[in-house]
Amino acid sequence: MTNQKKPGLVPKNKLVSYAVNLVLLVAAYILFFVLIGSGVINRYTSGIMTTMFINIILTVSLNLVSGFLGQLVLGHAGFMSVGAYTAALFTLYSGLPITIAFPIGIVLAGVVAAVFGVIIGVPALRLRGDYLAIITLGFGEIIRVIILACDFTGGAKGLRGIPTILPQGSDATSLSLAKYSYVFWLAVVTVAVIWAFVRSRHGRAVIAIREDEIAAEASGIHTTYYKLFAFVMAAFFAGVAGSLYAHHIGVLDPSKFNFDYSVEILLMAVLGGLGSITGSIIAAIVLTILPEFLRGFEDYRMLIYAVILIIVMLFKPSGLMGQHEFSLSRLVSRLTAKRAGGVKQGKGE
Repeated sequence: MTNQKKPGLVPKNKLVSYAVNLVLLVAAYILFFVLIGSGVINRYTSGIMTTMFINIILTVSLNLVSGFLGQLVLGHAGFMSVGAYTAALFTLYSGLPITIAFPIGIVLAGVVAAVFGVIIGVPALRLRGDYLAIITLGFGEIIRVIILACDFTGGAKGLRGIPTILPQGSDATSLSLAKYSYVFWLAVVTVAVIWAFVRSRHGRAVIAIREDEIAAEASGIHTTYYKLFAFVMAAFFAGVAGSLYAHHIGVLDPSKFNFDYSVEILLMAVLGGLGSITGSIIAAIVLTILPEFLRGFEDYRMLIYAVILIIVMLFKPSGLMGQHEFSLSRLVSRLTAKRAGGVKQGKGE
């Protein structure tokens, strides 16, 4: 009898790999949870970590559209602003306890951002290249202008008094731990969902559109549907990141969500490698931490930051990871194979 792999079953080595990754994630979460709770990681550092995980969500979600779908989007900050204001207004005026209102606000922020994704995506995704970039750029600016013009969003003064994610009277350490827990696991969920989507048949259809849209359509792929689906999914997670940002900072300023911020998110995706999820994670971590390390060179900080980015793009124009992914199990397999090869060679001598 021939060994045939049953459809729908995950290979055993894949299950082992997933289990190892899950164990490592839980171990990392517990380690940093203990370090924050014991005060080894102070509030300033934990705040940077929170921003880092928010940037991971933004970068990975943008990479889905700009990397795997191949569509240049310059309005990701606009979807983030929609999610941020939606969640903040909900927790401010819902009347629910913050421990209940905040999780609901996260989901609501993602849904509203996804609705805006449909509204802008239906007309915009019929275009390609520079035209799509211009439309998404215009969308981001329109959202910012609307926020500035509305009284219920605080206008140019910004939206203030956004409640923290724990009841009033909670100590600073508990608040830091709660923020860390939310951003860590939501970043994990974002990466896991997009990773699974990219490796599904739907993800392969999206990649086929990136490689050759005409050929993909001729092969029977519903290109408009898949382009819109990926666009809306990216908008959803950008809205989730916005809700986390709003309750992390506590104050929303419309000028934060301008064109420069959209370019900053795109820069993270490009630097990590368009079409690489692990590259996006690495770039988001590096580009969040790097400016903090350069604060000692206040006068030259942005210059050094720009020079480092230029050097990376000159010597690695495809990004740090290109379109490749880092795999711990693959790395271990290679090291094991090399070691076994060296042992055999030694015995042969």
